[in-house]
Amino acid sequence: MKILLISTNFSPELTGIGKYSGEMAQWLADNGNQVRVICSAPYYPEWKINKDYSSWRYSKETKGNLTVLRCPIWVPEKVTGIKRIIHLASFALSSFPIVLKQIFWKPDVVICVEPPIFNSVGALFTSKLSGAKSILHIQDFEINAAFDLGIIKSRWLKNYIYKFESFLLKRFTRVSTISESMKKLLSKKGVPAERQLLFPNWVDTDFITPRDTSTYRAKLSIAENKIVAFYSGNMGEKQGLEIIIKAAKALTDITFVMCGTGSALTRLREKAADLNNIIWLPLQPYENLCDFLNLADIHLLPQQAGAADLVMPSKLTGMLSSGKAIIATADEDTEIHSVIQSRGLAVRPEDTSAFIKAIQYLADHSDERINCGSNARKYAETHLNYKAIMEKFYMQLLDLKSNNIKEIEKSVL
Repeated sequence: MKILLISTNFSPELTGIGKYSGEMAQWLADNGNQVRVICSAPYYPEWKINKDYSSWRYSKETKGNLTVLRCPIWVPEKVTGIKRIIHLASFALSSFPIVLKQIFWKPDVVICVEPPIFNSVGALFTSKLSGAKSILHIQDFEINAAFDLGIIKSRWLKNYIYKFESFLLKRFTRVSTISESMKKLLSKKGVPAERQLLFPNWVDTDFITPRDTSTYRAKLSIAENKIVAFYSGNMGEKQGLEIIIKAAKALTDITFVMCGTGSALTRLREKAADLNNIIWLPLQPYENLCDFLNLADIHLLPQQAGAADLVMPSKLTGMLSSGKAIIATADEDTEIHSVIQSRGLAVRPEDTSAFIKAIQYLADHSDERINCGSNARKYAETHLNYKAIMEKFYMQLLDLKSNNIKEIEKSVL
């Protein structure tokens, strides 16, 4: 099968959409399919182009069945709402002719990853003109998050983008997303259930496994009996990471590890300048990820109010697979809250007092931490296994390619 994947973010990015798009493409290629990927140079989460790549040059990489076509992208030094839109649009524009060129390759399936929604235009043109089936895979309802969290405030822009999104959603053969709650939002946006697919993020449960300790304790001079509260991932605005800084100020006997980078990093470090119980680290090499995640006694997963059902944090899969207790900020009616039950503690977003009490409770109750961690590991093995999820998705691709779905397509054109 010929599969065209359009994803702004791609390997070798270690976190977020790039990680999952990269692993998806590699699995499909390794299982005998011809896969072409159209993407940008890696820049996330640092918001800086990787030193081995160019932000303005087109390039091509081929390895076995996998071909990667990289297109120019503008990456702002400081991310704002408008700059983010221009950033995403720059890739959509630079990649558009390369996407259209794939019409002559005649793919069987075109998969477009959102965000951003802008890439959908080229994906639809190519799928229609080549006779391919099309899938819009939504990793993050970034449009909703941007407006609900106040990142973008323009009312006229909001109305225009929502209409644009609705127009595009109706024209894909299938629309997939990563959680049941996000599927419910698809229904609210007018995508009928028969055109929806659940394609959750995964974790390699053979690679990320529970360990009794981590070599990082010695490297960072953290005593074996010291409780470590741990966050690793993007440090952006929608993570609500200020709550961790406040917790560190209140819980001076606990070591907090903050790993990653992003648009909010400088501001966060300034807020924590007077604290000596926070260790700041850059993202660690992937080959060290299992050892690094096992540094945690407690994983921390803060989110701003309103974000919990618009995004399903990719970092959650590794947390669960590492077999450690998790504390998340999520309202009771959200899927994150449901996943965390019996695997840690969930408190209301931005409730600093409850967040601090939850950390202190798990720090003081080792049996509870161990029990939550065990349940987390079982959940990862049962629901998040990489091979099982990819095999199921591949069967859906084969079914999509072979089945007659003309009636569905007619209903949305």
